[in-house]
Amino acid sequence: MMRTHESGTLGPDDIGSSVVVCGWIASRRDHGGVLFVDVRDSSGVVQVVIDPESPGGAGAHRLRSEYVVRITGDVRARPDGTVNPALPTGSVEIAASEVEVLAESEPPPFPLDGRAADVDEGLRLKHRYLDLRRPSLQRNLRMRAKVNAALRRSMDEQRFVEVETPMLIASTPEGARDFVVPSRLHPGEFYALPQSPQLFKQLLMVGGLERYFQIARCLRDEDLRADRQFEFMQYDMEMSFAGAEDVQAVVTESVGAAVEAVTGVRPDAFSRMTWQDAMDRYGSDKPDIRFGLEIVDLGAVFASTGFNAFKAEAVRGVRVTGRADMGRNKRDALIDRAKALGAKGLVSFKLEGGALAGPGLNHLTDDEQASLISALGAVDGDLVLIVAGAPRMVSEVLGALRLDLGRPPVNEGGLHFCWIDDFPLFEGLSDDGRPIPAHHPFTMPHPDDLELLATAEGEDLLKVRSLSYDLVLNGWELGSGSVRIHTPDVQRQIFTLLGISDETASERFGFLLEAFRYGAPPHAGFAFGTDRLTALLAGEENIREVIAFPKTQSGADPLTGAPTPIDPVQLRDLGLQLKPPK
Repeated sequence: MMRTHESGTLGPDDIGSSVVVCGWIASRRDHGGVLFVDVRDSSGVVQVVIDPESPGGAGAHRLRSEYVVRITGDVRARPDGTVNPALPTGSVEIAASEVEVLAESEPPPFPLDGRAADVDEGLRLKHRYLDLRRPSLQRNLRMRAKVNAALRRSMDEQRFVEVETPMLIASTPEGARDFVVPSRLHPGEFYALPQSPQLFKQLLMVGGLERYFQIARCLRDEDLRADRQFEFMQYDMEMSFAGAEDVQAVVTESVGAAVEAVTGVRPDAFSRMTWQDAMDRYGSDKPDIRFGLEIVDLGAVFASTGFNAFKAEAVRGVRVTGRADMGRNKRDALIDRAKALGAKGLVSFKLEGGALAGPGLNHLTDDEQASLISALGAVDGDLVLIVAGAPRMVSEVLGALRLDLGRPPVNEGGLHFCWIDDFPLFEGLSDDGRPIPAHHPFTMPHPDDLELLATAEGEDLLKVRSLSYDLVLNGWELGSGSVRIHTPDVQRQIFTLLGISDETASERFGFLLEAFRYGAPPHAGFAFGTDRLTALLAGEENIREVIAFPKTQSGADPLTGAPTPIDPVQLRDLGLQLKPPK
């Protein structure tokens, strides 16, 4: 071995030992002829003292940051007054007897000891191999490995079998756009890269495997943002002879194991609420339940109001604790924000001296004012925000405002997991009146709504619930799952409602529907993004900080230059010809 110890592992027990360490020079300080260098490897940093006049220290003055070195020397206690309690190795140092330069380094294009936020992200990603030397990224990637290892252990303990599914599949245009791969052996035909292993894991259930899981790479051609990349890693599982609660119990155990592996503590019991409850109370199907500002229905308060602004299908409000002193400019900005989100306006009152104050108050009766204060539980110093209009819009506007006003940093206040279930089966109606599926078309309708599904038309179809469920953490949707349709009659009913003909169904999903003819067991599953879970555990607001080589928000890779033009010879072999760009 080139070294006897890792830099970050040295401590008081090693005093008096002769050691060899290897790493990068993190910093260099010249103190009157004696050099102090911090040597960094993946385990941490240790201080090395070099006497350039000693036989082993010849040439030490040429050492620079990021040089790769091999240091031989004796571990000793740091002199009194020089101990660094911020470092695990801060009580010791190495007195170098030999210094060997293994590789020189040009000056890095940005400092590696500063805050990542202070460096342009494009520059960081272009030189990602340097960015990866930062302690934060080292920590995040090691945390990610712990999460994956814990998930695998937990699923193995729960008798699941890890199976790898194909990366080159047939295109099944559902959800986001596919990334497609042209076939050289079949000119004019294409593979697709999987958006998820959905169809294959259902085939594994038909195949009798019963308990499958995989940490799968998935790819979706969709717009990128802080919690989304083109390619991502997904914890994916499926169970036969199981329902929603069975799947949720498995996932809860696995996620709990992953959190414990990183933090040392199991998370508190996962809370649970229906989709409707989440929308009514938080204005979101991925509610951040770490803080208050819950939405309150004020319909009863203003049932007979004479205030035209509150004569609406829904009137709801939130109480913003202690913000009665909010200035006029900020309150006007809230009104603009509410209008941008779809509201006609926003009414705000402050509570001072036990009474409300603010524009429009003269339109409310004394009883309405007293009932409003009571309904919201408002006290002196609070600000009251009210929106009226269509129920879904009102809740979503107030939900966005509560996040603007109260959302803490991503993992401040602990980890608050919540299962959301009873999602609508359809999210809206198309121009021709057909329901738009809120999930993939194999999602089982709620059994209590099967009669409604058979008789409802138009808007009434939007009342049909599904056996689908999401896991939410601190306002981030970790993942989704559902009980799957496994009977031909229900599947045919859904396809008919969606306007999917037998021919189209066969073209898109023929191999799965064919398999279902040979005895498909009842089954259910789930999937969540391990990138998102790791980011939340690491306290990162952007999943790019837990991915070794991510893309930029525009989908570019500054490191490799991708995407790039393809060589004309490759295009010829694939039977492709490009049109001139617009």
